[in-house]
Amino acid sequence: MSITNERKAELIKEFGNTAQDSGSATVQIAILSERIRNLTEHLKTHKKDFGSRRGLLSMVGQRRNLLDYIKAGDVAKYKALIERLGLRR
Repeated sequence: MSITNERKAELIKEFGNTAQDSGSATVQIAILSERIRNLTEHLKTHKKDFGSRRGLLSMVGQRRNLLDYIKAGDVAKYKALIERLGLRR
């Protein structure tokens, strides 16, 4: 369900300002999106795993808050980010 360290490093390199930039909002959103995708696949096979479902909803809310933060600062950056991540909003 969790992502590997190698995948996390790839996401940090792709979305971060530097190779060690794991704290910026764009990197956090990318990592959360990857975790959400993995957990969604898990829940397709384990339909009654309500603990994981609750964690999924928590991550979706956290990602939404971070996206709102970026949107308030720079709308163009927000639109580019959701386009790169393939999010609907």
